[in-house]
Amino acid sequence: MNNFIEYKSAVADYINQINFKKEPKELYEPIGYIANLGGKRLRPLLTLFAAEVFGAQPTDAIHAAVAIELFHNFSLIHDDIMDEAPLRRGNKTVHEKWNLNTGILSGDAMLILAYQYFENYEPAIFKDLAKLFSKTALEVCEGQQLDINFETRNNVSIPEYIKMIEYKTAVLVGAALEMGAIVAKTTENNKIAIYNFGRDLGIAFQLQDDYLDAFGETATFGKQIGGDILENKKTYLYLRSLENASATDKTELLNWFLSKEGGQEKIEAVKSLFEKTNATNDTQLLIEEYTQKALLQLETLEIPYHFKEELKEFALSLMSRTV
Repeated sequence: MNNFIEYKSAVADYINQINFKKEPKELYEPIGYIANLGGKRLRPLLTLFAAEVFGAQPTDAIHAAVAIELFHNFSLIHDDIMDEAPLRRGNKTVHEKWNLNTGILSGDAMLILAYQYFENYEPAIFKDLAKLFSKTALEVCEGQQLDINFETRNNVSIPEYIKMIEYKTAVLVGAALEMGAIVAKTTENNKIAIYNFGRDLGIAFQLQDDYLDAFGETATFGKQIGGDILENKKTYLYLRSLENASATDKTELLNWFLSKEGGQEKIEAVKSLFEKTNATNDTQLLIEEYTQKALLQLETLEIPYHFKEELKEFALSLMSRTV
């Protein structure tokens, strides 16, 4: 796992060198703020690692990695606005620190900046990266809209929820890995397999994120605990709890999700129902299932054995994360 520490450091160093002190400062200061809050930086480090796995130098993929990180942060700015979230990575969200209009416009500018980083590659590589990026960006928007739609629907199915998190979260993990593969000019089979590995791992990652939103700790998770419950998000925890619940518990759960009122009382009551209906255990089992699906993709990769073991170690580490 030492490579991942080096990759994260390389991404941090590069981002720290970006000049965000431009005019108008009201546009660029929020971009620099969110970009330098750090976080897991999972996606860009996977881009660098994929490049090395397929025979290139990790530094060859630094521009694609930074593009992925900027896009991810753009999506977080807008997600936080839509969720009315007060915290991101333990700090004020952009729209809370500045204002709503600044959050929207700075997020838009961040998306454009992300695209510009692909201009550092030769035309053929640029074309493939931009094509994948555009496809992925649109899917992320589709996933976000589905997430919003689910808030006011009472008939969301578990397959619909899985499709939503695949688009909202998992495709970006898959794309981050495939971008490293594109930069390394590997085979189509490798590109497909590494993308599928990332997509399945991304689904497991989002399931774990949803679990931690309810049962994590603010100090380590970096976000308000219970935010999804207050927003009436139809997470797997909620949907599974409905499936498993008795008639009485189901009625109670549905009543809590009829409004966004209730505060801490609502959070604790809903968490209790999640545990009572065994939805917590079912969620952990599904996280493991998608992690194992991701690991199966590694068997088809034409890469050295030690790289497969590192990817496996990384995937398994996500199952036990607290952040």
